[in-house]
Amino acid sequence: MTPPAAATRRYRIIHRTEYRYSDVVTSSYGRGFLTPRDLSRQRCLHHELRIDPEPADRSTGRDGYGNTTTYFHVTAPHRALSVTSASVVEVDSLPPQHYSAGPAVAPWEAARPAGRAGALATEFSLDLRPPEITDSVRDYAAPSFAPGRPLIDALRDLSSRIHADFTYRSGSTTVSTLVDEVLAEREGVCQDFARLAIACLRANGLAASYVSGYLATDPPEGKERMVGIDSTHAWASVWTPELWLGFDPTNDKMVDERYIVVGWGRDYADIPPLQGIIYTHSKRSVIKVSVDVAPFEGDVVHA
Repeated sequence: MTPPAAATRRYRIIHRTEYRYSDVVTSSYGRGFLTPRDLSRQRCLHHELRIDPEPADRSTGRDGYGNTTTYFHVTAPHRALSVTSASVVEVDSLPPQHYSAGPAVAPWEAARPAGRAGALATEFSLDLRPPEITDSVRDYAAPSFAPGRPLIDALRDLSSRIHADFTYRSGSTTVSTLVDEVLAEREGVCQDFARLAIACLRANGLAASYVSGYLATDPPEGKERMVGIDSTHAWASVWTPELWLGFDPTNDKMVDERYIVVGWGRDYADIPPLQGIIYTHSKRSVIKVSVDVAPFEGDVVHA
């Protein structure tokens, strides 16, 4: 019997970042990961990046993980800088057996990278510098990884425990906050919870990636609105010999058609949405970020 065709959802994403400075900026270098990826289940139909003031130089390329990255240099003196990414993306729903067959239900130990199949994933099983795999991380991870437990059960248990044990609190951490600090304080944001989950997976010899992207603002009928809307979002993905399985401890969910992938790396530092260097005497600056993800049915050209 031929399986039913996957349902497809189309989204429009507007991601706007505004910087304001107390004095003139004479030169601004920026690098952004703002272009959604083309994947087997995801297609970026349209993307444009608007920068004001207009850069004197800009270029687009790919990093070592295949993520699209854009560089720009603004040389016109300015007190404000805006970077707006506008995209239209199609995402297919997962087949029903994605989380209920194959490597998902095999013992979690079978997902440890080994042999030729796991060679490219080995990098994602290694610890970071400074180390994130501490005794505290090993102790926290241990209850989820009983010997022989199906991988999907271990992932769901880890996700549910992080969701229950930690409080989502904006501003409670920074991009340099260590996983051990998050464990001690029991609060953070999606980036922290994804990084904690990844450290727990790596502590058990599994290969895990940090995934950056967006959540659909308007959920499909019958599914609840989730934390992380109106901002960039982050989740974890674990390697298996056949595919990567994504899960979101912030919302205690397995990844589905509501998740739009911009890119991935070993950690947040590999794929920050936007970063840069400025030359200025400004003593104060303000950043404002807004993200809108909504169903889209219009003409892609006019996204």
